[in-house]
Amino acid sequence: MSNAIDGLVSGLNTTDLINSLMKVEAVPQGLLKAKVTTSQNLISALQGLNSQISALGDLATKAAKPAGLDLYSSSSSSPSVTTSVSAGAGAGQLDVVVGALARSQVGVSAAMTAWPATPAVLTIVLGAVSTEISAASSSLDDIVTAVNASGSGVTATKVASGVDGGGVPQYRLQFSGNATGAASAFTVYQGTKAEVTAATAPNLLAAPGAATIRTAQDASVTLWAGTPAAQTITSSTNTFSNLLPGVAISVSAVSTDPVTVKVARDDAQIGSIASGLVSSLNGVFALISTKSVVTNSTNAAGAAVLSPGVFTGDSTVRDAKQKLLTAASAPMNGHSPSEYGISITKTGTMEFDAAKFATALAKDPATVKTAVTEIATRVAAAAKAVSDKYDGQITAKITGQQSTVKDLGTRIEAWDRNLATRRATLQSTYTALETQLSAMKAQSSWLSSQVAGLSSSTSNG
Repeated sequence: MSNAIDGLVSGLNTTDLINSLMKVEAVPQGLLKAKVTTSQNLISALQGLNSQISALGDLATKAAKPAGLDLYSSSSSSPSVTTSVSAGAGAGQLDVVVGALARSQVGVSAAMTAWPATPAVLTIVLGAVSTEISAASSSLDDIVTAVNASGSGVTATKVASGVDGGGVPQYRLQFSGNATGAASAFTVYQGTKAEVTAATAPNLLAAPGAATIRTAQDASVTLWAGTPAAQTITSSTNTFSNLLPGVAISVSAVSTDPVTVKVARDDAQIGSIASGLVSSLNGVFALISTKSVVTNSTNAAGAAVLSPGVFTGDSTVRDAKQKLLTAASAPMNGHSPSEYGISITKTGTMEFDAAKFATALAKDPATVKTAVTEIATRVAAAAKAVSDKYDGQITAKITGQQSTVKDLGTRIEAWDRNLATRRATLQSTYTALETQLSAMKAQSSWLSSQVAGLSSSTSNG
């Protein structure tokens, strides 16, 4: 009903009256909306927890792999020899003498003003592959462009080389191999592949005035130098893979004295993995604790109000925490993880003692690595049971809450329709009331006028 007709007859503010009645009617819907908000907050918190536990599971799964803790670091006694470690490495030591570095070939032609023959054709032979190259013209610029686009494994560069007897500018063509190693040696011929096969094409780099500036060469190192077991190893690059299992050695300078390469178990990295696992567990426990805190506040009237956290009293979350805590702290073959510096605290979190772990690892590396692997395996299994995207406990809880929110949404929509109908009914009722009161008032006025008329007539008679 419009405010324009509020109380025209009855004097009632029917709009405010209807709004007040509708507030009472809408109380059940308000309770449903509050439930939706609570469920959505819980879903958001559970999704955050699920993601964190899933990340913990990934970390634990990596540490639980058979070779997850077979970690080694390498070192060299000379800055000219660097090392890197990959899977399969083991402790060891090796002395090497660097005899040569890998080089690519560089050659330069004799000075010329243009390609000496037409058509401008040359053939580059690299190993067993011959590449015939035809330039657009005898211009040296076109020769360079054609060579660099040929994919022959050789790059050409035009270099200024003074002037000839007639004052015309001269240039040399420098040819550089793209790869190092003896197998990357090449020859440049003036002519076609057929002419090269027939041995009628001149070798451009052997012509008068031309030169090979640098020959292609393998890198080489000698093992056990100066002994009857001395052995030279070559590489087309300056890197030697697997001289020691899982260890690559890169050289940058020739040496006369042996360079010692050492590979040792990387206790610091193993400790970092164990520490990271404990830290990740504590991150999960901290999140659960934060969202389980009951806060104490006061309302507008000054009365105390206790507000539970979103996880307060949630059995699924409580069970998830217990599974992870048990996986990390349960004994192994009669030994507690605390013997290796991994212990449970009075507050229900985990603690990592780096010094105790390092001491135990140095004393008995096999046992400690086995213990960490078992803890990681158990934590990974517990994390999967809790957060698996298909059938994890928390995943199932999230799915259930999402279903609840969907159902509540349907019920809220139904209430919207019911409330709209109820408002229309109230508006119709009060409109009818005003109409009836208006008719009664009109009738009352008519009767009053009739009575007044009769009284007037009687007086006149």
